[in-house]
Amino acid sequence: MKAIDDERAPQGDQGHDWHVVVIEDEPTIAESLRVGLTYEGMRVTVASEGRRGLQIIEEKGADLVILDLMLPDIDGMVVCRRLRARSSALPIIMLTARGEVQDRVQGLQQGADDYVVKPFSFDELLARVQAVLRRAGIARAPAVLRVAGLTLDPETREVTLHGRQLELTPTEFALLELFMRHPRRVFTRETLLSRVWGFTYTGDSNIVEVHISNLREKIGDHERKLIRTIYGVGYSLRPEDEPMVA
Repeated sequence: MKAIDDERAPQGDQGHDWHVVVIEDEPTIAESLRVGLTYEGMRVTVASEGRRGLQIIEEKGADLVILDLMLPDIDGMVVCRRLRARSSALPIIMLTARGEVQDRVQGLQQGADDYVVKPFSFDELLARVQAVLRRAGIARAPAVLRVAGLTLDPETREVTLHGRQLELTPTEFALLELFMRHPRRVFTRETLLSRVWGFTYTGDSNIVEVHISNLREKIGDHERKLIRTIYGVGYSLRPEDEPMVA
């Protein structure tokens, strides 16, 4: 299999310049990670083979590595050991479909800082990326988000509307955080499914509409339309179009 080597400049809103190397041979997952992490302001390089990933890290360095265990050329455990032998400080997150306890223990014993089992949501992975970077002293705690009377704290996972605390489900919280991080950006249903429900989600796509309806109800948005439906395209947070009032 020919290796993928794809590095693109950040397009996100956060202004970070972390270099994340993704070593993943499944094109859909690799591209979703590249797009999602780039939206978050990170510089992303993707490789589909372990040897190519090691070469990229040797030549360009990395602030964090996301490493699939089942690679076409060498086992991800071997890649992890080689990376850890080079640096005791490089943050490594293992990504795999093998979720047995012994697999997770083995991955951590080989030097991984965290272990994410497929399928997963992008927001779960992003939270783990940020946590690992903070533990390594590279990242600051995520900033509190404020839009149109809503306040969302990613650290405490608290949401308030004009000072009144709201009770959101984990999925509602993930959707709202995504919208608040990227106001006015239009998210398709497919993008929301991959970012919130996971790259391999194959259930009913109407689940997006259901959860957005529930979220609108909780933030008092059914009439104000803070979260706009862009017909035929997707959804977008538009605070300038319809400011919320108490």
